[in-house]
Amino acid sequence: MPRPESVFETAPAPRVPHASTHAPPTREEGLARLARFVPLAGSAYAASRNEDRGPQNRDNVSTLSPYIRHRLVSEREVLAATLAAHSLEDAEKFVQEVLWRTYWKGWLEQRPAVRNRYDARLAQDMRALEADLSLRRRFEEAVEGRTGIEGYDDWARELVETGYLHNHARMWFSSIWIFTLRLPWALGADFFHRHLLDGDPASNTLSWRWTAGLQTQGKTYLARRDNISRYTLGRFSPDGLSGSAEPLVDAPPPPAAGIPAADAPRAVDAALLLTEEDLTPEQWHLGAIRPKAILLAHAAASRSPWPSSVPVLAFTEGALGDAGRRASAHLGVPAERVALTPQALTDAARRLGVGALVTGYAPVGPAADALHRARPSLADAGVVLLRLRRSLDERAWPYATRGFFAFRKAIPDLLAAEGLVAPGTAA
Repeated sequence: MPRPESVFETAPAPRVPHASTHAPPTREEGLARLARFVPLAGSAYAASRNEDRGPQNRDNVSTLSPYIRHRLVSEREVLAATLAAHSLEDAEKFVQEVLWRTYWKGWLEQRPAVRNRYDARLAQDMRALEADLSLRRRFEEAVEGRTGIEGYDDWARELVETGYLHNHARMWFSSIWIFTLRLPWALGADFFHRHLLDGDPASNTLSWRWTAGLQTQGKTYLARRDNISRYTLGRFSPDGLSGSAEPLVDAPPPPAAGIPAADAPRAVDAALLLTEEDLTPEQWHLGAIRPKAILLAHAAASRSPWPSSVPVLAFTEGALGDAGRRASAHLGVPAERVALTPQALTDAARRLGVGALVTGYAPVGPAADALHRARPSLADAGVVLLRLRRSLDERAWPYATRGFFAFRKAIPDLLAAEGLVAPGTAA
């Protein structure tokens, strides 16, 4: 996407919070959070999951999303730990929450044109900010938490300072942005993507489309004062919210085109390429692949034409470093940082004398774009790019052809195929 220089340079600068507000970007921390939460993942979670109790009290939710997003802890690990402690029936709500991300990725993987539409819409809206001073003023008030709307302003500041929002707050926020503040939805999605530690193109873009009535056409989400008051336990009760949510209009999504093929391992000297999309390479099924080195690269700075937040970049860098240390110790080979560019990847492969770069499959998004751009240069150097896909994704993504409720019907069979529940288990 072309970078609109004047808007880029004058975008609101992210504030840098105290480091203690950030999640430590390590697998060890993710596993510790999982262990603490598992006892609550059944009926306790189902009863209280919608409550946004504030940034100082997240005991009713797992706060695992930054770790799952980067696969410091995999979806399968979370599901396995949960289903070892609870029946599928008791843990149904939490299991579904984990698999929403899998569903969104599979849906977008089959319709990459929807992401291209978002990119085009965002570029158009960014140009409008430069041309329309009133829109620019309202946008700045919204992202800086200066609208005067109780709750909303608090969430805007919390997002920038911590890189996290409760899922219910994300729904309220996006609804107020679109239907009360009347701001372009793509600018709001971009604001989230630049600041959320767990931001990924599928979950973020498609969730904003859902609020706006574009994902499930005609179905919108309206933030209401009574709902906010109830589920923030009385912390917020905002006045002045829109009483209606007319769906936005766009072309219907294209039909599902099927899941692109992943790559099979082969007998080859290779460097493992770790990106932000999968940071537990110890779990990859390498087969006959012979790892000679580990390359660490990410595309977090490419989430937006505007700068990704300091917390997002710090978390991604930290997670990558943690994964590199673990992988190096596990495989007994060195790890090094490289840029996720065609030249840097090709130069590294040549220097290492490997015939392949092996990476976790990157779904639609900046990392996948970077790998696509690098493929011709690698091929010219005689280096093949092998993208290994997790079995859960391989099984689940083909079911993401329609809405989530159709996908949900397949969850017991998917879990049984992964060996996590007995065949025939009902939710």
